[in-house]
Amino acid sequence: MPTLTHPSTSVNVLFVSTRPIAVLEPTSPVACCAPIADSGLSESEAEATASLFKALADPARVRILNVLSTQTDAVCGCDLEGPLGLSQPTVSFHLKKLFDAGVLDREKRGVWVYYSLNREAARRLSGVLRFGGRGSR
Repeated sequence: MPTLTHPSTSVNVLFVSTRPIAVLEPTSPVACCAPIADSGLSESEAEATASLFKALADPARVRILNVLSTQTDAVCGCDLEGPLGLSQPTVSFHLKKLFDAGVLDREKRGVWVYYSLNREAARRLSGVLRFGGRGSR
């Protein structure tokens, strides 16, 4: 049995299994949602789509998407307080909801976090409410 030693500690390490551990990629609602008009929408696809709508169902979040979709570069979360008229903790709360839903990308630069619209999410979102067939225009 291998022993790791430190001047003040020793630790015995026992490896029980040599099989690799499966790592599951996180899935966001936007990655799992399906177009409403698809035939045979599964229960899980309906739940994911509803979660996505829940993440978007706030005027502040819609405004955040509006601001980010009109920018060519990522925007610092701190720069959204003024245009939205919201406090920093409130802006951060809404950005986290949108990020967790898979709608936004974020990049940490020093102490600042920059957000941008996830292009794949935008592509998927554009097809979610695409209705076809009779009764549509």
